[in-house]
Amino acid sequence: MPRTHNLKKDTASPKWPGALFLMLLISTLGAFQIAAATKSQLATVQRDLVATSALTLLSEPNAGFENYLLVGSDSREGADPNDADFAAIGGEGEVSGRRSDTLMIFHYDIATGSGALVSFPRDLWVKLGDGQKAGRINAAYQLGTDVLIRTIQNEFGIPIHHYLEINFQGFKGLVDAIGGVKICQQYPSRDRRTGFYMKPGCNNLNGVKSLAFARSRYFETKVENEWQVDGTSDIGRGKRQRQFIGAMLNTALTRIISNPFSVSGVFAGATNAIITDENLDLIEFAAKMKPAASGDITKYSLAVYSKSVGDESVLRVDKDSGPVLDFFGGRGPAPAPGE
Repeated sequence: MPRTHNLKKDTASPKWPGALFLMLLISTLGAFQIAAATKSQLATVQRDLVATSALTLLSEPNAGFENYLLVGSDSREGADPNDADFAAIGGEGEVSGRRSDTLMIFHYDIATGSGALVSFPRDLWVKLGDGQKAGRINAAYQLGTDVLIRTIQNEFGIPIHHYLEINFQGFKGLVDAIGGVKICQQYPSRDRRTGFYMKPGCNNLNGVKSLAFARSRYFETKVENEWQVDGTSDIGRGKRQRQFIGAMLNTALTRIISNPFSVSGVFAGATNAIITDENLDLIEFAAKMKPAASGDITKYSLAVYSKSVGDESVLRVDKDSGPVLDFFGGRGPAPAPGE
C-alpha cells in the first residue's frame, strides 16, 4: 500500500528526504532479494528433456504466435494419506502411472499481446503419435510427452512451441500460496463422490477445494430446490477448468500487485507444482499471461459429438470445430468465442 506523508514544513531539520531515501533503499534491496530468491527458485523447476526434444523436431519458432501445451497430471505419486482429500482421490495403490486429467493450449499473439485458451476433452478419440493406432487423447500422455505433442500436431495441425505440466498434488500448494482462489457461482454446487460443496455467490477456495472443483466429474447444481447433474460430462468440466484458470491467474496477479514481496512465495508454490520443457522461460511466460490474469483472454471449446468405438463411448471432433483449430494452428482468424 502506498505510504502517505504529512508534508508540514520543518525549518529546523528537513528529515523527510532522508526517510524517503531510506524507504527507497529498503524497497530496492527488497526487490533485489525477491529477484534473487525467485531466480533461485526457478532453477529448481523440473525440465522435461523428452518434451524439449519433441518440440525441437516438431515446432519451429513462429513470428506471429506461440502455443503452450498445458497438461494437468492426475498422477497420485506423492499423495499424502493425511491430506483432507486423500479418501476422494486415492493414492498410487488405487491409480498408478501417468494420466492426463486436463489438456489445454494457451495461444499467445505476439503482435497484440492477447491470449486465447482451448481445452481438449480427455475422452476425445484421436490417432495417437504418428498415427499407428487410435485411442483416447489422454492415453497419448501415458505413452510419453513426445507422443502427446505429436498427437496434437498431427491430429489437429497445431504447432506446440512450449510444454508446461502441473502436478495436481503440487497444484494445491500453489493455490494456497496465493491465498486461495475466488470462484463465483449462481447456484449451490456439489460433487457427492468427493464431498465437495460450494455455497451460491463468491467463495474463496483453498487448495483442496480448488482441486475438487476443477476435477469434479459428478458436478451438480441446485436449481429451484432440485439438484441437477451436469450432463455435459467432460465438456462442462473443461468449461469450469477454464473458468478456474482465469480466476487463479487474476488472484495471483492481484496479490503480487498489492504486495510485491509475495512474489517469492507465489513462485515457490509454482515451482513445486510444475514441469516444463527445457527452453521455457517462466518469467517471460508469466508476463505473457498478464492479460489473461486481468480477464482479457478468449476462451474456446471444441464442438464434439459422442460415438461408440467397440464397447467404448468416446468423443469425436465435429466439423464445426474447424475455425477454432485453424486459429490455434495459425491458419485462420480468431472466431467468435463459443462460451
